[in-house]
This record gives sequence, structure tokens and C-alpha cells, in this order.
Amino acid sequence: MSNDDDFTPKLGKIRAQGSKSGKKYLHQVLRAVAMAGGKKERRSAGKGGKPFGRGAGAASVLGTRDRYAAYRQRRVVIKTRIVKIKDKGLGAARAHLRYIQRDGVQRDGSPGELYGRDADRIDGKAFLERCEGDRHQFRFIVSAEDSERYEDLKPFVRRLMARMEQDLGTKLDWVAVDHYNTGHPHSHVVLRGKDDRDRDLVIARDYLSRGMRERAAEIVSFDLGPRTDLDVEQRLHREVEQERFTSLDWRLQQGCDDRGVVVPHSLTADAFQQTCYAGRLQKLKRLGLGDEIAPGTWRLSPDFEARLRELGLRGDIIKTMHRELGGTRAPADCAIYNPADAAARPIVGRVAAKGLTDEITDRRYLIIEAADGYAHYVDAGILDDEADPIREGSIVTVSPKSVAPRAADRTVAEVAAANGGRYSVDIHLRHDPTATAAFAETHVRRLEAMRRLTQAVDRTPEGVWLVAPDHLERAAAYERKRAQFTPVVVEILSRVSIERQATADGATWLDGELVRAAPTPLRDAGFGREVRDALARRRLWLMEQHLAEDREGSIVYRANLLSVLRRRELARVGAQLSDELGLRFADVREGHKIAGTYRRPVDLVSGRFALIETRSKEFSLVPWRPVLERSLGKEVSGIMRGDGVSWTIGRTRGMSR
Repeated sequence: MSNDDDFTPKLGKIRAQGSKSGKKYLHQVLRAVAMAGGKKERRSAGKGGKPFGRGAGAASVLGTRDRYAAYRQRRVVIKTRIVKIKDKGLGAARAHLRYIQRDGVQRDGSPGELYGRDADRIDGKAFLERCEGDRHQFRFIVSAEDSERYEDLKPFVRRLMARMEQDLGTKLDWVAVDHYNTGHPHSHVVLRGKDDRDRDLVIARDYLSRGMRERAAEIVSFDLGPRTDLDVEQRLHREVEQERFTSLDWRLQQGCDDRGVVVPHSLTADAFQQTCYAGRLQKLKRLGLGDEIAPGTWRLSPDFEARLRELGLRGDIIKTMHRELGGTRAPADCAIYNPADAAARPIVGRVAAKGLTDEITDRRYLIIEAADGYAHYVDAGILDDEADPIREGSIVTVSPKSVAPRAADRTVAEVAAANGGRYSVDIHLRHDPTATAAFAETHVRRLEAMRRLTQAVDRTPEGVWLVAPDHLERAAAYERKRAQFTPVVVEILSRVSIERQATADGATWLDGELVRAAPTPLRDAGFGREVRDALARRRLWLMEQHLAEDREGSIVYRANLLSVLRRRELARVGAQLSDELGLRFADVREGHKIAGTYRRPVDLVSGRFALIETRSKEFSLVPWRPVLERSLGKEVSGIMRGDGVSWTIGRTRGMSR
């Protein structure tokens, strides 16, 4: 009879890991497996290759499920993003919550409602306050294949999050919103990056990529039952003619040899699946992505996956444009703006629509009705427009983001080349005695940004940067990497509609076009025609105001027209605000110093202005810049220069327009 208290000690040195012969034998086994074509299980690894993060064990168990059950299980797509919020603050988190609660996402067209574990309505502000100081947060989009069969997605999401709590071994602080405004109802979940002991919540990579999806699929399969043969066959049948990368393409790709040759009938003995493969290959042949080189033997193009994904993306864009423009545009008048094209030029036009191409990464698109008469779809990337959002109806210019090295990169390369490939603030100041420490520090920030994104430069423990001889090429590579996130530059020219600009008492974008030596080319179609008509009405209005006159068939405009119109509007609005605020309006002229408290932005026909309140019970309206929003309610100062202000904010360096 055994005794639970009995044990047999294993003698040896403290912390001994076993004999070298044991390790050697293990290595021989692993080597033999590798030579036999075996593959190691993919695992989330920390130090020593061990699973790292909560949920690693659950992900391993879920990965061993039997293949038949996996085939029958209903599919769930979960997109995941980990967002760092400690350094950037809660601005992006607040904007994301605002977006997922926007109007029109419920079945009845109402705004989305945040809910949680125990309540159908959650205070988003309170949730963000709990997130204050968190290092990161998790964002999920949960979309089940048959989610339209759920009358309400809340119970499903709550059960999923409860299973996650069991797998991760901690209570979770989360909020969610369900969206029913697309063909596939889905849920947005925002999860705090803290566990129930207020420690950083670290989730294993395998659980995020596979385990969570498997848990969701289990719940949906339990609710709706496993997929039937008819379900599977209908899905495969729909994939045959699709112009995007499908599961049929993936299976064909897996069956290809090194030359891209595949024999479809060898992939399966199932007659229906063989028929699907045959039909799909014929579709790929019509698309120019494959060819039958012998009866029953096919060769696929090496880039067929990339080209199918591109076709799928283009199809999604066309559907988006058709939906946003209400079918009012002929396909020939629609275009996709490609900033990477060497022939790409800036476009000027009106923002007809905006939205997200990827709700999990906040990547956005704009549809611009341009002066060239076309409607352009623009992948705007991750726009930072929190301070000055781009609104529909605004007049903007869109241009490709420059990927050339900056002046700061050339300065760093020059200083480093003269100092043995080393750069620091001290080295810079010795190299150029006319430079200031603040100027040199901007170059250090540039190097730090390059190091974080591309590891293009190294830094010694003493803070000296090691700059390679090909630093300018590395800087260009860094800019190309940044352009993947934000491929275009969007500049707001006017927030006022063309119709209003035609008779507005202020300096409008139309006025700028009238006096510009090289105005924007206008096509007599679409938005270009609207601008032509608005310009004609604006000329008549300016002549009525004695700001322009017709001299022998040629329109002559008053000198400094834009400045005159701007001053008129500022004087009128200043008087109105003076009555509202109980302060005296003080005009600011060229070269004058402005100092006071930044209160708020004021949108006028002439542009956006900052309301600065001075200590002498006065206020001024001066050109606004996004950098001011960081100092709302704080002291700022600057000097009026032309149409802008050289700001000095707090103790930071001056910033010129």
C-alpha cells in the first residue's frame, strides 16, 4: 500500500538541469524529427522558448482538437490589436470609443451603446478614467460566420469574455458595442490592459491568434449546431466565381509543387470538392492567373495570391464608392488614388465621404470629388485629425507623402561624417557653434524615432548615436515605412461649402483661386463644373462689393484682396464675440507680439482662428495651428508673421508656420 507522504529524492547539484548526455540525446531526437520533415509546434515564446503570457496553456489544448470537429465547427473571425496608450495618452482610445458608438450602427439606425459584463449600458467616460495610466489596451472585432442568426449579440460576447476569464485566470475589465450596419453583424470589444490585481495584462500570442477564435467558434457551434454538409458545400460553391483569395485558392496553393504545378484530383477524393477545384481553376484561367499544361494538371502564376487579394481589395473599394455616392457616378468617373505611383499628383476637391477601411487599426479612407471631374478613393491611412477633424463637405488637397530624407537627416549625416560616424548634441554644437541645443535636440528626436520604427541607428549607453555611412538611404527607408501607415498628406483648404463661399463676407478659397497666378485646373464635369459656376458668382459678388471691377472684359481685383476680406470678417466677428465675452477685441498686425491664454478655436470663412485672451481684459483672433490644442487653457505667446504666428508654447522652442 502506497503512502502519499513517501517520496524518492533525486540527488545531484542544486538547480542541475540533467546530464549532457541527456541533452545530447534530446538534440539527436529533435534533429531526426527535423530531417524527417517534422515541424515544431508554434508557440508564444519568452526567454528559453517557453510560452509567455496568460492563456498559453489553453491555446495548446485548443490546438489539439480533432480535425473532424474543426471541419464541422462554425467559423468566427476575430481581429486583434494591442494599442499602447501610456505614452500617447487616452486621445486615441477616446476617439475609438466615440467611433464605435457612432450613429447608425444599430438595427434601427440609432447610435451604438456600450455594454459590459453586468450592464447593458456602460459609462464610457468612467471606463476611460479606469484606463488612465494603463500601459496598453486590447481591441477586438468579433464576427461570427452566421452572426445574422443572432437576435442579440450581447449574450454571445458575454459568454466569450467569461470563457476568456477562465482561460486567462483573471477577471477582465471590458466594454463592447454591437454593430448591425453591415452584411455581417459584429461586435467591437475594448479590453483594459490590467488584470484583477492591477498588474499589466499579458496574453499569450497563440491565445490571441488562435485560442480566442476557437473559444468563440465553440460557443457559436453550440448555439447554432455544427456546420452541415449543405452549409460547407454552399460556401465552397460561392467561392468558385469570387474575384478574391478564397479557401479553395489556399488549398490549391498548398497542393502546388516548387514549380507552381498542382494536380487538383489528387487533393481530395470527394467528387463535389473536385468539381469546385475544377471550376475555380477555370476561373483563375479567365483571370490570367493559371493555365492547364496537361489534362488534369495546372500551373498557377507565382503571384496569383497577391493579385487575387488586390482584386478583392479593388472590388471592396468599388462597392464602397457605389454605396457612399449613392450610385450617382458612372464607373468611368471613379478612380483609386495611388500615392505610390511616380505619376501621382496632388488632387484638390471636396470630401464627399469618409470612413474606416479597417475598424481595428483605425485606418481611414476619403472619397474626394475632385476638380478634375473624377471621384477619387483615397487610402488616407492612420490620420491624426483629433484636433482638426476632416469633415464631409470640406475642401482639401491630397498629395503623396514625401519619402525623401529630410534636412535633419542630411545635417546628422554631415556631422557624423566629420566625427567618425558619431552624433550627439555636444558633438553637433562643437561641429557647428552657431547651432543651439534646442536645434540639436530636434535631430536627436528624429534619430530616436528612426531607431524605434526601423532600428536604422544605434545608441551607446553614453547617449552617443552611431550613424552609418548610408544614413540617408536608411532615412529614406524609414520614411517609406512611415508612409505605409500614412501614405498621403491631407490639407484642409476650407471648411465652408462652395455654395456658401460664393457670397460669404470673408477670404474664401474661391478668392484665392481668383487671384492665384496658377489656379487649380477645372474640368467641366462634376465638382470642377460646380467650382466654375461658384467662381462666376463670386466675381459678381466682389464687383457688387467694389472689390473687383471689369476693365474692358478683364476682371481686376483690389490689391491685397484676401487681407481686406479677412480683416472685414475678423472685425465683424470680433465685435460679436466682444459682446458675448465681455472683453475688448484687439486686432493683431504684422510683427506684433501676442501673449495670453488660449481659450478655443473659432471657425470662420477665412479659416480657423485661435481665441487668445490677454491679461488686460482683451482678446485677439490669430491663425490657429494644431499644436495649440495641447495648450488649451494655458499661456501661449508668439509673433505675428504674415498669415501665421511663430508660437512659443510654455518652455518649448519656437515653432514657425
